Amino acid sequence: MDRRSFSRRILMGGGVAAAAGVTSLSLPAAEAAATPYPLRRASAGGAVRRIRMYVEKLPDGRLGYGLEKGRASVPGPLIELTEGDTLHIEFVNTLDVPAGLHAHGVDYDIASDGTRMNHSTVEPGGTRTYTWRTHTPGLRRDGTWQPGSAGYWHYHDHAVGSDHGTGGIRKGLYGPLVVRRRGDILPDKTITIVFNDMSINNTPAGKSPDFKATLGDRLEVVMITHGDFYHTFHVHGHRWADNRTGMLTGPDDPSRIVDTKIVGPADSFGFQVIAGEHVGAGAWMYHCHVQSHADRGMGGMLLIADRDGTVPGHVGR
Repeated sequence: MDRRSFSRRILMGGGVAAAAGVTSLSLPAAEAAATPYPLRRASAGGAVRRIRMYVEKLPDGRLGYGLEKGRASVPGPLIELTEGDTLHIEFVNTLDVPAGLHAHGVDYDIASDGTRMNHSTVEPGGTRTYTWRTHTPGLRRDGTWQPGSAGYWHYHDHAVGSDHGTGGIRKGLYGPLVVRRRGDILPDKTITIVFNDMSINNTPAGKSPDFKATLGDRLEVVMITHGDFYHTFHVHGHRWADNRTGMLTGPDDPSRIVDTKIVGPADSFGFQVIAGEHVGAGAWMYHCHVQSHADRGMGGMLLIADRDGTVPGHVGR
């Protein structure tokens, strides 16, 4: 995980050390049953956390969010919470225009909406505290079931360029927000892929980011879409369950297994895979499967390294 990210694993003191890697892509049934792979899981929620976030102009003209001054990035830092957590964000605007921070999927008062329409943005040079809350699933007072906050969400600007933050989003003001349920399996590594108009993570056409994992890693992908276009996300060699976590709960889980998903502006989803499972190490493509979009450069590589650190057949691009 990127060291700029904010997560309970960091704030709780680093969490449990990552489990040792598997020694093969598949084990005989008897051996697999005798040697279960240890999993790290999300602990109970209920924590109250505080972070500081800066919005800054980057040297290349893009805009980004960062947890340290001078360290803004596109996408912004990964924020991880567990249902029941509360997060207070001291938001510092270093731009010369008003900016804000608007979240999807979590609870907040109107003062933390982060939009021009209700005057919850931050003036140039100003600071404001946004508070995001999360909740667990359960029964409402009327006996109906309320869902929890767990999911793959995102945050973005809602002020730069227009009342809807169009200018900010087009220049890179967005980032991933993951809310876990107690007991959810934690990944070894999380990557964020954002289809923003015809770019991936606001990089120039043909220079889309590559991502690297090691064979056997539990890899989590957070996928977000912004802009004016619909896309079709596809990754080669890997597939996932089309549900909240991207994982099956057991042999009778009816979730559809997919390797391609249609996404529109402000969509977000995520999933976990075992890197290279059944297919091995190598340079695996990810891309938009709308052909004209792919031809315009909307694709990159998921580089899965072997145990010695090499990626078979990869010579760079």
